[in-house]
Formats: sequence, structure tokens, C-alpha cells
Amino acid sequence: MRPSLQIGAVAVVGALLLTPVVRAGEKEALSPEVRVSGLETPESVLYDPDADVYLVSNIVGSPLEKDGKGFISRLSPEGKVIALKWIDSGKNGVTLNAPKGLAIAGGRLYVADIDTVRAFDIKTGAPKGDFSVAGALFLNDVAPAPGGGVYVSDSGLEAAPSGLKPTGHAGVYRVTADGQVKTVIAGTAMPAFNGVAVYDGRVFTVPFDADTLLEIVDGKLVTRARLPKGGLDGLVRLPDGRWAASSWEGKAIYAGPLTGPFVPVVENVTSPADIGLDTKRHRFLIPIFTGNEVVIRSVPKE
Repeated sequence: MRPSLQIGAVAVVGALLLTPVVRAGEKEALSPEVRVSGLETPESVLYDPDADVYLVSNIVGSPLEKDGKGFISRLSPEGKVIALKWIDSGKNGVTLNAPKGLAIAGGRLYVADIDTVRAFDIKTGAPKGDFSVAGALFLNDVAPAPGGGVYVSDSGLEAAPSGLKPTGHAGVYRVTADGQVKTVIAGTAMPAFNGVAVYDGRVFTVPFDADTLLEIVDGKLVTRARLPKGGLDGLVRLPDGRWAASSWEGKAIYAGPLTGPFVPVVENVTSPADIGLDTKRHRFLIPIFTGNEVVIRSVPKE
């Protein structure tokens, strides 16, 4: 039996600041850190290179509740809020309950939302389709798939007195460009798949209830590396070939080659959720889930 994992998300409702605060200065002061406040349970940050903006998913409270309160924000690379509610549930035909992972593919922004993957026009934010994943409990991260569409992880988490706990019912799925949902791996004795990333056609994932970097090969899990701590969330591949994953347990971002070892490259960050990567400026984009802010930091060199 897996132990309960304290996330603290169920009881968290961030205090919204109508004028978000940038705690560091302007563009020239982005090193070593900028903190952008005024968000509401931010779960994922994604860099859109075409628009040169950062997109942030805001759960607004419980990550399990279908309350129609979620929204997507747009930030500038200088750490300023361009549009707090660029895509806002309840407006312009948008439904977002607890938006988490984000990915761009084929001109669409894909968003994981409990048991549904939602698509929006990446330029206008207009809804472009909802794709239900049968049996999913906690759709979490999203990654572009070769040939179009996305991969999405289901962590299989459920509410517990201590916060959230894994059920073992988890999986990774592919949503094709035309909306078909295909199972990559799923079952009732799975780790709580969280971050998912694709490189060279290979699918990698990190689970929230373990400390391992896994690859899915022909429907089976292969352990590629162990990280110093578990509670793993976001997963990205760095341009220099290293992999990086955020850890709630370690309050850190760890980086290393595919086979390890992994070492901390960012420390003392509480509840670092689904991290993004600004590939133009070589920065980590870190959503602080329980702190209602995004931290922007330069990626340390190897």
C-alpha cells in the first residue's frame, strides 16, 4: 500500500492580487531570480516561443473539483502579467475546472483538466475541442507528440484526509491531432505518473510517488535513473542534453544525464510544480503551487 502524500492543494485557495507584483526589477535584473505574484494555485508554466510569452495554468483551489474556476495567464519574459485571465472559464465558451499541464502542438494549446484534455487556439485562446479520457482520475502533464497531438499523464490521485494520495490506477495516453485517445500504458498497479516528456520519439515520465525517471518502452516501464528525492512533478530536457525534474519532497529541481546522477540545480523552492523552460533565454519557469507565484531563474551551467 502506498502511503498518503501531503500536497496541501485541496485546502489552498490563493489570494488574488489584481495588480500582480514583480519582486525583482526589470529585464536586466532577471538574474538570479524574479518572483511573479498574483496567481491562483499555479500548476504549470509553458514558454510559447512564437509569441515569446509564458503561459500559466491556474487551478484556483482544489485540483480535483469540477468548479469551473480555472484560467490561463500570460506573462512577459520580464516577469510582468500581460493578461491574468487570458483564457478564463465561463467566458467565450471556455470550460476549465482544474487546469494543470500545458503543451503546444499543431497551433493549439492543450490543457490537462481532471479527466479531459482541452484544446485552444494558441493565438486567440478560442476553444478548439475537448477530449475525454475514459477512466482518468487526475490528468496532470501534457507533452507534444511526434506527428501531432499530445501525450498526457494520469496520476490517479484522489482526495484523502492528509491531502491527496495515489490510487495505483494511473496511466499515460496519447490524444491524436484528430482527437482520438489511445492508451500508451495504464493499469491498477501503476506509479502516479506526473511529468511527461518526449525526446527523439521516446516517452519519459516521472511519478509523484517515487524518485525515478522512467521510460515507457512497448507498454512497459524501464527505470533510467534515480533522483535524490521523490515527489516528482515537472520534467523537461535541457538543450545541453541533461534532464531536469522538480521535486516537492526535495524542494528542488534536479538535473542530470538520462542515466544519472542527478544533482540539485535549484534549491529551497517549496511545492515546485510543472516546470517550464525558456529555451531562448535559458531559464527555468517554476510554478510555486502553494505560494501562488511563478519563479523565473537562470538554468545553471553543467
